[in-house]
Amino acid sequence: MTYTLYSYWRSSASWRVRLALRLKNLDYTYVAVNIVEGGGHQLQPGYRARNAMAQVPTLSFTSDGKAIELGQSLAIIEYLDEVHPEPALLPRDPILRARVRQLSEIVNSGIQPMQNIPVLNQIEGLAGGGEMGAAAKKAWLHQFIGHGLGALEATAAPLAGKFLVGDNVSLADICLVPQLATARRFEVPLEAYPTLLRVDAHVATLPAFIAAHATNQPDAPHKESK
Repeated sequence: MTYTLYSYWRSSASWRVRLALRLKNLDYTYVAVNIVEGGGHQLQPGYRARNAMAQVPTLSFTSDGKAIELGQSLAIIEYLDEVHPEPALLPRDPILRARVRQLSEIVNSGIQPMQNIPVLNQIEGLAGGGEMGAAAKKAWLHQFIGHGLGALEATAAPLAGKFLVGDNVSLADICLVPQLATARRFEVPLEAYPTLLRVDAHVATLPAFIAAHATNQPDAPHKESK
């Protein structure tokens, strides 16, 4: 199977898919889609034809002679987990599998939509732009990221081992790492989340997490900017 990943280096959702591909040792071609430059290359007709939401990531491949374009990071990762089952990113135990999905969705649906570029642009615009807009954006991010991370910490604490759910890496860890990177980027205080920080520090030493890190992507600037 030959995969092509349309990605942006700092996109949390793209980062998740890169992690899944790396953890499963799957080769893929990286195609950069700059979601900032020129209003966002993801909005151009050519890319919209691949992804109707005009978002990254998109995973492209051929299956039974048909060209497939998959969007939405969790859908992509679950597909990869079904087709390439080792290492499993969802536990076989049904309760633990549900817990992994619960933790993942706290990030994916509870935090991620609140920090996407169109939402932040709207917040800044409604606040009048300039310093007031920047302050409004920061307050918004701290409120919603902080609330989500608090829920993630409380839910994961009784489940965590080396990883968020026991001692095996899972989809929950894949969602955690990019989200904490975004929190740090926007200077969200993290001291109240010791479980999340412990797991994040552990996975940061693993080769797949190093290779998938935003700053190690071909379209990343030489120095990570804020």
